[in-house]
Amino acid sequence: MPGWVWPVLALTALVTGLLGGLLGGALVMATRPGDGFDVLPGSSEAAAPLDAENGSIAAVAAKVLPSTVQVKVRGGDGEGAEGATGSGFVLDGRGHLITNNHVVEVALGEGTSTDLDDGGQIAVVDTNGRSHRATVVGRSPVYDLAVLKVRPMKTLRPAAMGSSSQLRVGQTVVAIGSPLGLSSTVTSGIVSALKRPVTTGSGDVSSYIDAVQTDAAINPGNSGGPLVNLRGQVVGVNSAIATTGGAFGGESGNIGVGFAIPMEQVQITARQILATGKAEYPIIGATVKSTEGDNGAVIGSVEDGTPAAEAGLREDDRVVSIDGEPVPDGIALIVAIRTHRPGETIALTVVRDGERRSVRVTLDAKVG
Repeated sequence: MPGWVWPVLALTALVTGLLGGLLGGALVMATRPGDGFDVLPGSSEAAAPLDAENGSIAAVAAKVLPSTVQVKVRGGDGEGAEGATGSGFVLDGRGHLITNNHVVEVALGEGTSTDLDDGGQIAVVDTNGRSHRATVVGRSPVYDLAVLKVRPMKTLRPAAMGSSSQLRVGQTVVAIGSPLGLSSTVTSGIVSALKRPVTTGSGDVSSYIDAVQTDAAINPGNSGGPLVNLRGQVVGVNSAIATTGGAFGGESGNIGVGFAIPMEQVQITARQILATGKAEYPIIGATVKSTEGDNGAVIGSVEDGTPAAEAGLREDDRVVSIDGEPVPDGIALIVAIRTHRPGETIALTVVRDGERRSVRVTLDAKVG
């Protein structure tokens, strides 16, 4: 090799090293923490596309986002007209969608009315940003559910339905919706608890939920959106959050305690609404007193001619279990009853004058 080659090679290596050092230094400066970026170790190569069935959160998001919508609601005309933003998901290929009753009720009449108030509007926005005018097929304030209808479109893909009965505490779940108006938002967490008795609202519009509890971030605007498992199946409808003030369904932000309506109840209520336009819930025909503690549910008034009266229930009877499951308080009793269907018979264990007795009650039905 000619003698002049070695100096040239040495100079080339030196220049290359200097350029590499300068470029490397520039890259680190551009990505240092504090500039809004994190320096991540590992390969800089792009990740391979995810298998749609691999059970990752990314795969779940890709599968369920096309089935999830933002629900925009406006009440009657005027400067004081109320508005609401929530979420929903596609139930079938005929343009039916599921959301919460409390998302759409500001645009509707009282009770279970499905008629829009004068100037009331309901629209759903798909993941492509297209807005679709929606009507209400039926709703249930008791279960906090509503079925909407839009013109069927290919951009509205039905979601896969799952079961909350197959869930286990600690299992990963994903919440999808429009928290704080931020559409197509995906958060993940675990199932924190199952069969958590929760009540939302107040007075005649209270909803009682046998809830799936999760620490997946849920905020105002997530209401009505799907809670899904890692197979991309909807296992619940996100409906409420706990607040630091102790109330449920408030406007505070996520504190890691959210609640979803189990999919089994969603399907029962949706079927009733699609068949008749109305939803029914089971009743025994007795009120429950508001008491604190974990000593059971105390019966208040018992109406004549009701299942409770026919079964021999009396005022001040204390119900301590239903079908063998403990009843700590009044909310738990109401929630447990509403997990059944009208016409079913339940077994109540009642304490009266210090003695336990078993009472069988056949549930009646009421629209709501």
